[in-house]
Amino acid sequence: MANVINSYSSIMDRYSSMISQVETGGQETSDQVSGSFEGLLSSQIEKLNGVQVQADNMIADFAAGNTDDLHQVMIAAEEASMSMELAVQIRNKIVDAYKELNNMQL
Repeated sequence: MANVINSYSSIMDRYSSMISQVETGGQETSDQVSGSFEGLLSSQIEKLNGVQVQADNMIADFAAGNTDDLHQVMIAAEEASMSMELAVQIRNKIVDAYKELNNMQL
């Protein structure tokens, strides 16, 4: 029962952090981003990598029998999958914008 309560509180913590990001417009603080596009891109890639590594570690722990909380493992795996999908879509939009700028005539 304690695992269920911990899982629920963990999910609620993630939910509240997502809500606070939406309310603030998802803007990063000046401490998190160096102010340049390169800084923004590298910090977001580091976050994506962290989510992927965390999901991989949770899956490995579950496979090794170190944890029995399948719900948390599945949530982490789905979060990693959705984060990667979002990153790919953002990359596609950036490439499209670059191609469009290249095709502009001056």
